[in-house]
Amino acid sequence: MLYYSLHWNQHMRVAPSIILTDEQRNELTRLSRSGRTSVRLAERSRIVLLAAQGLQNKEIAEQLGIGRVQVARWRQRYLESGIEGIERDLPRGAPPVKVDVKHLVQLTTQSKPEAATHWSTRTLAAELGVAASTVWRHWHSHGLKPHVVRGFKVSRDPQFAEKLEDIVGLYMSPPEHALVLCCDEKSQVQALDRTQPGLPMKKGRAATMTHDYKRNGTTTLFAALNVLDGQVIGQCQQRHTHVEWLKFLKQIDRHTPKDKALHLIADNYATHKHPAVQAWLVKHPRFNMHFTPTSASWLNMVERFFRDITVNRLRRGVFTSVPELVGAIDEYVAHHNINPKPFIWTKSAADILEKVIRANSRLSSKQNATLH
Repeated sequence: MLYYSLHWNQHMRVAPSIILTDEQRNELTRLSRSGRTSVRLAERSRIVLLAAQGLQNKEIAEQLGIGRVQVARWRQRYLESGIEGIERDLPRGAPPVKVDVKHLVQLTTQSKPEAATHWSTRTLAAELGVAASTVWRHWHSHGLKPHVVRGFKVSRDPQFAEKLEDIVGLYMSPPEHALVLCCDEKSQVQALDRTQPGLPMKKGRAATMTHDYKRNGTTTLFAALNVLDGQVIGQCQQRHTHVEWLKFLKQIDRHTPKDKALHLIADNYATHKHPAVQAWLVKHPRFNMHFTPTSASWLNMVERFFRDITVNRLRRGVFTSVPELVGAIDEYVAHHNINPKPFIWTKSAADILEKVIRANSRLSSKQNATLH
């Protein structure tokens, strides 16, 4: 029988020793016991404390119930960097790719990808060789949204400034003993019926509606919004010629106090200036017409009411006939008038004019640059 004498003390690997000052030991002890310390940092602090007592990695691993490699790693990190070495993990994987932010912004704002109208995070990331999340992060920090396009229309009306000051003056300083009414037509309102019934909303699922529909006719909503109190005079008619406009003016005449002058704000639609309408207005001098500049329907506050009725009642409505649609519109107007709220105009004519001039200047310079 053979006996081999193994000299473990000569061949066994001994972990490097750690010597702590009183200040270091107190700090590590505090971290290992504090309830505010992360679990990882508390465990690493206990590893260093046990190592400072002379325990080997295997003994520490058995005592804490963790791997010996893990103990060796944090012992070495503490020896190399002190407390900072065990506070956070080293970054894993390949080092992050650095991106030229200036070049990224320049590509986004001044170029387009091949066979496309705008960059996406993935197409630009592929172009620059970075992650899509990196592109999104820099877009977010610079306020860039290539997928968003906002519509605009700058008025070319030669009398824009005069009409602007006139209408904004009525909003911000209405005349005494008078009513200011914003008037317009919402034409071609369709009575749409869905080809299949949708499902109602339930917990965890949105309501459903088929994308295809059946047209059951149209109506035109004439509306006059009282700037003072938000009341609306509404009338639905089949067409929107000067005949229907005259009927609506007569309705306004019937539903407003006779002792009040009326200032009507309307757009430049031809029916509003028809000779028959002009003749009627001459016979009713309390009506004073104020026309918005061309391509400036945003100056007419009744457009805000049209937006509300579209979003709240029409867009998702199901109507099997025009009378049903007209009934829904009349019901909405009546409900609105129970507790109306006026839309408050806040921008002065000078502020608006300055913005329009600035926009015209930029558009002109852009056009000139394109031509050259």
